[in-house]
Amino acid sequence: MDLRDYITILRERWSLVLVCMLTGTLAGGLLTLVTSPTYESTSQIYVSVQTQDGSTQNLAQGSTFSQSQVAGFADLATSPLVLNPIIDERGLDVAAASLAGRVSAVVKQGTSLIDVTVEAGDPVEAADLSNAVAGSMAVVLPELQRPLDSAVSPVRITVTRNAVEPMSQASPNARLNLAVGLLAGVFLGIGIAVLRTTLDTRIRSEGDVGAVTDRPVLGAVAYDPSATADPLVIASNPLSLRAEAIRRLRTNLQFLDASARPRSIVVTSSLPGEGKSTTAANLALAMADAGSRVLLIDADLRRPTISKLFAIEGAVGLTTVLIGRASLEDVVQTYGDSTLDLLASGETPPNPSELLGSRQMRTLLGELVERYDVVVLDTAPLLPVTDGAVLARQADGALVVAGANVAHRPQLQTAVAALETVEARVLGIVMNRVPVEKRGSYSYYEYTPVKQKGRR
Repeated sequence: MDLRDYITILRERWSLVLVCMLTGTLAGGLLTLVTSPTYESTSQIYVSVQTQDGSTQNLAQGSTFSQSQVAGFADLATSPLVLNPIIDERGLDVAAASLAGRVSAVVKQGTSLIDVTVEAGDPVEAADLSNAVAGSMAVVLPELQRPLDSAVSPVRITVTRNAVEPMSQASPNARLNLAVGLLAGVFLGIGIAVLRTTLDTRIRSEGDVGAVTDRPVLGAVAYDPSATADPLVIASNPLSLRAEAIRRLRTNLQFLDASARPRSIVVTSSLPGEGKSTTAANLALAMADAGSRVLLIDADLRRPTISKLFAIEGAVGLTTVLIGRASLEDVVQTYGDSTLDLLASGETPPNPSELLGSRQMRTLLGELVERYDVVVLDTAPLLPVTDGAVLARQADGALVVAGANVAHRPQLQTAVAALETVEARVLGIVMNRVPVEKRGSYSYYEYTPVKQKGRR
């Protein structure tokens, strides 16, 4: 997965990332509201060593000693030796270990200075306790260093800065919480988006088709919410994006293999509902518009659709001819004044696969290829039944319609494999209902005539 893939994911799932970002920011705000404010106040002490005389050598040795011991003194700031006197003096109802969790002592690097910081829920209490800890250290620590035979300790602790009441709270930090929440939400949203895209096996783009088959994508028909009400777009709206995509498919088929141009084409799909019948009907119309003599056969004997699309009689048709109850001339219907003829499915037989794979069907298909320039057959989907694969073996080639966001990659792979198993020629894939914003080998642009304003 490269940068372009991530950008595509963000474009497709930006709303998910936005929701996670807002949720994270809201969580940061709520955390700020429910967290009790705390305040910090810092005092400072200086550790020095008293020498017998004021010689430079003794002063230097004392300074070196104090710096070597100051880290240990800082650690003692949270010890019971320092904290218990404060608890006893003030009558605090708290254990030394609990109070130690609110006290920290940090040595300034390269010096004998110790910053004593105390955290409390009240600014006055924070400053008061910090000064108390510094004062207790000034009393207790020198005593620890006093020799048994001496009344004076060589170590001296001086409070160099008293703690003052803080003007603002130390935590919660509203800006920090909001920023962390926002960033966490963004990264969480991106992670969920990438995970969902990785786990989502639906066919969404030409790249998804290329991941499961080496068959070319011969066409990509844009999604149109009005397709259900207006399925025959070649006839009703020839300047639309869908109509232009069908004409592009027609052109690609014509130049697919000039030496072995398919005369009989099966149009099928992996599953029901991917738009194979509408694609077959519009492809037949587009070929007829180009001047070819075309026969469109409704060979989906289980769920015939062509007769409904063209509003023709469907009770007699292909099955009637195959069982010898009628001749082609009796059942073929011409669409308007075009060069497109229609052959309905006829009555549903008890054995569709056997009938479509019969000798009579092979003979009939051979006769039709001699009569027409192109024969287009709308068949049943490949995964539920074998009808499409059986008929595709007898035809010159098959087109597999893949409905965007309907078919899954494993399903398309299985469908193509079913055709290859029976040694059918897979001409290519037709993507259907592709969102207009998708950009791949096929882009969608409106290029319709400009309406001329009438003269007055």
